Amino acid sequence: MPIDVLLVEDNEGDARLMREFLFENNKNVRLHVVGNGLEAMAFLRYQGPYQDAPRPDAILLDLLMPLMDGLEVLAQVKGDPWLSTIPIIVLTTSKSEMHIAQSYKLMANCYLTKPQDLDEFKKLVTILNEFWLTKVKFHAVSRKQIDVN
Repeated sequence: MPIDVLLVEDNEGDARLMREFLFENNKNVRLHVVGNGLEAMAFLRYQGPYQDAPRPDAILLDLLMPLMDGLEVLAQVKGDPWLSTIPIIVLTTSKSEMHIAQSYKLMANCYLTKPQDLDEFKKLVTILNEFWLTKVKFHAVSRKQIDVN
């Protein structure tokens, strides 16, 4: 069964590495990548080029992005009854206690700091896959149940 994951990441290098490392770990993951918060919300609301996008089973969310940052995305997703059940894994370079506290206040499911070391990043993706994309059971919501307007 495929697992749809939305990666919200403005760093193309990190997105490429995430795609590569996830695919090594789990051939069932379909990674959808957007480069900022505005694109993420368009994807989740089936707007513009994302009218046929799948509803993600999980969201990997960077915080430090242009146009709309990750905290805004987190607030909007968790404030929307149709989207609020999607697990959000904050994956960011920020080690700020304020970002950590605010993320959990906004109902992030977990907060992970991206390691700078390539091997450590690969280990983190492996662990992320083993728990979130292998062990966790997701709640399936059909497109018919979602008001796409």
